[in-house]
Amino acid sequence: MRGTGSIELAGLARRYGEHEAVRGLTLSVAPGEVFGLLGPNGAGKSTTLRMLATLLKPTGGRASVGGFDLVSQPNEVRRILGYVPEGAELYDVLTGTEFLELVGDLHRLKGAEDERRRAAIAERLELAQDLARPIGEYSKGMKQKLLLVAALQHEPAVLLLDEPLDGLDVSAQVVLKAMLRERAMEGGAVVYSSHILEVVEKVCDRVAILNRGELAALGTPLELSEGHPLSEIFLRITGGPASVPPAAAAGS
Repeated sequence: MRGTGSIELAGLARRYGEHEAVRGLTLSVAPGEVFGLLGPNGAGKSTTLRMLATLLKPTGGRASVGGFDLVSQPNEVRRILGYVPEGAELYDVLTGTEFLELVGDLHRLKGAEDERRRAAIAERLELAQDLARPIGEYSKGMKQKLLLVAALQHEPAVLLLDEPLDGLDVSAQVVLKAMLRERAMEGGAVVYSSHILEVVEKVCDRVAILNRGELAALGTPLELSEGHPLSEIFLRITGGPASVPPAAAAGS
């Protein structure tokens, strides 16, 4: 693993004109932790991840990823980071292998061991047999698997995932959950953002709930749920309709 898996946010903020997408966010993610990031649409989850991935500059506060400052040391952050954004566009004319090699070159992966690790991840996600095909022929789920292989192939110290199960079949979902736990057990820090509350509840060690750009709740799933379904607590915190049954909320 390259670097130390940790994240520190202190008053992190991002403004678009008069709109504050993220407001004074302060929290930390420790090495060995799978950390859930929840919130309704527009709560600031994806904006936060994009800042941590150095794709957006904060307009306030500060943050460090793996001990490196987000603003003054962006290249160092990128070297230890794996990032799977929601709805990413890929190069349809490249084969899966060519895309992985391109990303690998950015992380200076050249050796036989790097190739074996990449192949092993693709095999676990049942994508290895399709890597010679152009990405333009891939299904949505296959593209998501390719993004996951690309993000994991350099053994990132910090892994950022935005709706990572989107398009994945059940088998790949089970494998990915296991791989996230393995990454954490090796000392990595994983941030997992999703609308699927049941998965977050089972996979994540701690959870932050964002609402209107601010931190609304923070704790373990058990602490936050207080014996109730997490979906019920989520709706209460974010101002969702109190009359929605937990089962209906979980399926929305």
